[in-house]
Amino acid sequence: MDVQQYIASGILELYIAGILSDKENLEIANYAKEYPEIQKEIEAIEASILALSKKASPGFDYSFKSLMDRINGEVKVVSINEKRNPIMLYVGWAASLLLAVGLFWMYQQNEDLKSDIQVVEKQNIDLEQQIADTDSSLEETQNLLNTLRDKNISVTSLGGQEVSPTSYAKAYWNKEDKKVFIDAKGLPEPPEGFVYQVWSLKLSPLTPTSMGLLEDFASDENKVFALNNPNDSEAFGITLEPAGGSESPNLEQLYTLGVVSAS
Repeated sequence: MDVQQYIASGILELYIAGILSDKENLEIANYAKEYPEIQKEIEAIEASILALSKKASPGFDYSFKSLMDRINGEVKVVSINEKRNPIMLYVGWAASLLLAVGLFWMYQQNEDLKSDIQVVEKQNIDLEQQIADTDSSLEETQNLLNTLRDKNISVTSLGGQEVSPTSYAKAYWNKEDKKVFIDAKGLPEPPEGFVYQVWSLKLSPLTPTSMGLLEDFASDENKVFALNNPNDSEAFGITLEPAGGSESPNLEQLYTLGVVSAS
């Protein structure tokens, strides 16, 4: 007996569907005992139908008997001697298989649609957030420009020093509000573990007073920092200090320096 040809004939699918005669069922049962390949094929077909049905119909009774009863409709008791139309048997089995495949396809399409809807909703939320962030950023930028253009603001340019000749910065000092805005766009990003510290300077004798740190330098997009300055400053300097700042400036790491113009 050619086992592979027997398996390929499709008779095992009819056997699993329960639409063969008693004689044919008995014959296949005996073959399954004799040939392990046939038994494995029977088990594989049963497992495939069960797996397909689970995906196509959640909540369904997945016992194999219940599944086959639903596929075949009402169980009809047929006399052993009743003639069977083999063509109709094959057509019935094919229709049942197509129904199961169709149910699975519809289920998969529904899942894909749900996934697409979730993606679109997520994109809409992200877009709304981007618009909100842009509006907020524009408002902040406008407020900053209005502050820097105030008539009470004096501007001091800070030029690069020996440790970094190409560095530069600007100090916008509002003496009435006792605030200084440092535009540090011309400073390089500080190395890890270091921070820029801004100093108010009296020149004679040289007396530095810390005004604060330029925190989160890398993440600040416009590189403009607001600091309090209640001092009678004659100059401003920016040094590179260890994280947390220093009590006195490290003049070897003086990046920029500028003298306040007389007014």
